[in-house]
Amino acid sequence: MKRMIPLIVFATAVYAAEIPVQRVADDAKVVDRVAEAAKRDLPQDLLKRILNEDIEALRGKRADGTYEYATFERLEASRDSKSYSVQPRKNDALDTFDVKGSFVYRLLIEMPSRRMLVTKNRRVFVDHIDLEFVPISSSAAQRQTVKVEAWVEPGEVKPIDFPEVARQGVARVSAKADPGAGYGNFVLTLIHAKVVDNADSPYADAVASAKAIIRAVDNNDTKSIRAMADRMHGDLDKTPRAAAQTVDVVAAKPTPDADIYAELQSIEDLLTGSDAEKRQGLDRLHQLVRRLRPR
Repeated sequence: MKRMIPLIVFATAVYAAEIPVQRVADDAKVVDRVAEAAKRDLPQDLLKRILNEDIEALRGKRADGTYEYATFERLEASRDSKSYSVQPRKNDALDTFDVKGSFVYRLLIEMPSRRMLVTKNRRVFVDHIDLEFVPISSSAAQRQTVKVEAWVEPGEVKPIDFPEVARQGVARVSAKADPGAGYGNFVLTLIHAKVVDNADSPYADAVASAKAIIRAVDNNDTKSIRAMADRMHGDLDKTPRAAAQTVDVVAAKPTPDADIYAELQSIEDLLTGSDAEKRQGLDRLHQLVRRLRPR
């Protein structure tokens, strides 16, 4: 008889966002019922708000704005802009102008061709740009100075990239106007990064269905809304709930019961035999699993 050695299994702490799977699955049923009852008179804003909240929930949004099952990519999602006037200084001193935002990756310095709609704009000298940011990959604030030392002419756009997508970012532009030409206007724009869903997310299919429903809502396509809502509910029903739990365990696996061990050995022998024996082994394995299932 072989000697059985207890196995010690150590599990590392895995911190996952809490995903309200059941709530989102119930929302899919609600969307289906509303589409059925509303016909062509859909409450579009309400449905889209529910679906967007569900997408955020399935992505596993954390308190710091990052996600468990999605990442920020250097693709434009939206923009924040501020306009400034740069006045000439007698001592040729530099003025500082700033713009800040969350989850940004690029600064644009834009010089409109005209100011006040009809007056031609004047060039501005940009000396340097200070970038202060907290990258997604770290909690420590970082700073970088980008030397420009050039005139930005009307109609020109100068892009400056952050080294990483910034959870929080501030761009400070040090600039001056041309004393001989008068004041100039420029626009500072921060580009926000786009959220991209991870392909290996356990909720990827449900998120894709929710996005498809939003497109169908925009088109008042009730047939597609109902079909995708049903698919979304089905996808979530098949998703293991364990994916939404936090695991922090250091445990010892007990020695298997002698009878169970003997049964497993017998099943192992059958699974290495003929086709008929393999089928018999699978049947016995299924029976054993059902017998050991926690109540």
